[in-house]
Amino acid sequence: MVLHWLIALAVLAQIGFGWYLQQVPRRTPERTIYVNYHKSTGMLIGLLILLRIAWRLKHRPPALPASMPTWERRAARANHVLLYACMIIMPLAGYTASNFSKFGVKFFNAVLLPPWGVDDRSIYAFFNGLHIATSYVFVALITLHLLAAMKHAIFPHHRILRRMLPL
Repeated sequence: MVLHWLIALAVLAQIGFGWYLQQVPRRTPERTIYVNYHKSTGMLIGLLILLRIAWRLKHRPPALPASMPTWERRAARANHVLLYACMIIMPLAGYTASNFSKFGVKFFNAVLLPPWGVDDRSIYAFFNGLHIATSYVFVALITLHLLAAMKHAIFPHHRILRRMLPL
């Protein structure tokens, strides 16, 4: 439960930070600083996500109640699988894009992690585009997840929400 909420807050903040970066003028020192913070926090969130996946593989969640309609159980399962896919694709695509630019990653603007790829704008553009496109899919899935949680909060027929709240 703690990992869920920690990652949820970190991911939402990171997505907001990434979208904010689109407003920061290119080729400015401020953008370089902010982009490196975004990359650095993304790498840390990626590690948390790996920890969460490892935890999930060893600790299966309780089954959804049989009282839930089949379509709801399937939709919940599909949404979770797609959320995990986005949590894997986004940091990998962002990190890979960074490694196909001459800038690489300057971890928290202190430690240079030199790129392991060549400076190739087309490879960078592909992975950066994948990173950005996945962010939009991710936000849609998060919105759906939150709407489902609100539905279960308003109509608590199955007591699903209690499993994720520290009550």
